[in-house]
Amino acid sequence: MSNGSAHMKRPVIQINNIHFRYNDNADDILQIDDLQVREGEHSFIQGASGSGKTSLLNLITGINRPYIGSVQVLDHSLQELSAMQCDQFRVDFLGIIFQQFNLLPYLSVLDNVKLPCWFSKRRHRLAGSSANELKQTAKRLLIELSLSETLFNQPANRLSVGQQQRVAVARALIGQPKIIIADEPTSSLDTDNRKRFLELLFLEADEQKSTVVFVSHDPHIARYFSRVIDLSKINQANFMGYKQE
Repeated sequence: MSNGSAHMKRPVIQINNIHFRYNDNADDILQIDDLQVREGEHSFIQGASGSGKTSLLNLITGINRPYIGSVQVLDHSLQELSAMQCDQFRVDFLGIIFQQFNLLPYLSVLDNVKLPCWFSKRRHRLAGSSANELKQTAKRLLIELSLSETLFNQPANRLSVGQQQRVAVARALIGQPKIIIADEPTSSLDTDNRKRFLELLFLEADEQKSTVVFVSHDPHIARYFSRVIDLSKINQANFMGYKQE
């Protein structure tokens, strides 16, 4: 799983001197002096539940903003973008795998996978300029992720948890996003399926030259990654009992 040349490549995520809290009267959730993720890396961010992992992902994706410091993603300063610009940046360049998958339950499997391309001209162009090409790309991803073709036209709410997970990964990967963000997507899987899932994720990400940032409280996953970042060691914030995960 290692990508030994990643340290020679440019940073695609740069976090400098950030302080983040959810309201003015609360303690900081995050205080991070410096964090960089380089192009092509498979980075694993570990930390206990409530340690601020999801808060960190929300900063990287521009959903939240620090009140001090800067977050640069793909050479864009996210805090300088408007909310609308940030939304477009996110759908154009980031593929996000949510813990709860966030599939649209009554859309078909194929339509769920194609969804980002409906909102991003960039990803639509890279996935296929015509409707048929886009459909074929979605099918190819699903097949490579070991989902049966008999399910492609089924609504997402008829799938098992494992099947929904594969659809969520295909949706994140379609259109060659620069960075794949994964928030605890293996929490419902056993050891064998978890390993298989990670192998497929890395294979597809490397194929399209995407960087992977994977967040989990499960330390057993760490061995599959070329870089492990322990949030407790880089987060200087001093707070107790916060539950955001």
